[in-house]
Amino acid sequence: MHHLYTQGMNIDLRHLRCFLTVAEEGGFTAAGRRLHLTQPTLTRNIRALEQSLGVKLFERSTRRTELTEKGKALQESLAPLLRQLDSTLRDLQQGEKLRIGFSWGLPEGLSRLAARFGEETGVGVEFIRCDTPQAGLDTGEADLGLLRSASVPKGLRGLRLYEEERIAAVPASWRLAERTELDWAELTDFPLIINTVSGTTFPDMWPAGRRPTVGAECRNFDEWLEQVAVGLGVGTAPVSAARRYTHPAVRLVPLTGAPAVPAYLAHPSHGAHPQAARFADQAWRAADELQA
Repeated sequence: MHHLYTQGMNIDLRHLRCFLTVAEEGGFTAAGRRLHLTQPTLTRNIRALEQSLGVKLFERSTRRTELTEKGKALQESLAPLLRQLDSTLRDLQQGEKLRIGFSWGLPEGLSRLAARFGEETGVGVEFIRCDTPQAGLDTGEADLGLLRSASVPKGLRGLRLYEEERIAAVPASWRLAERTELDWAELTDFPLIINTVSGTTFPDMWPAGRRPTVGAECRNFDEWLEQVAVGLGVGTAPVSAARRYTHPAVRLVPLTGAPAVPAYLAHPSHGAHPQAARFADQAWRAADELQA
């Protein structure tokens, strides 16, 4: 058992990890699966933490689990602290490493930069695929994350490396696949495939009243590609996808009038890996050679 003693309170580190997982997953069932714990065991851990702190952390009902204001405050402070603790313990056991998370499509130049960085600093760089909204930063699996989003999420700091144009992905069996070019506005006439976890395209990017319907939802790039392939709808992705991913049942068509896709390299605002900001700065300075 790992305990923290502070102002007379005996806090079990296991209870803190359970709390954070429930907060991140939005419920006890999903958190239990992630932690490989039964729901009664998880409930006891949360109740023990609430009793130790003397505060209520969750509002529970039969339909949902929501953080209280005290719970939200604890999550915001605790997440970076546990990330830093985990990173420190790993470094002690394995030697210093910098983990870079990505959901799909790493820029080709990033591996060259990582090799140079390792030679200069002695810090090994690892690339880890993480199908999460923040490319592993939100789960503690990564120290840096390659994010493709309109902005950097709260609690993170990021440097904007570059922007990419978009291409359209359409089923090869559709007549649409015969086109040499499509316009962003035309896509509203077709069902849209949405990657809800790490995607870059959502219906609200079009004007109200002219938004596409949702043909299907998925949770990673591979599923997204397969949903297009079977004809459930169309999608869009950065142009680098055309160079790195192919599918015999999907045609990638040049797209005009579409908003660009920014790419950021981000790390936690607090409790970040000591080398995270340095690597991000080097990547920003070398942005021209990083574009995939």
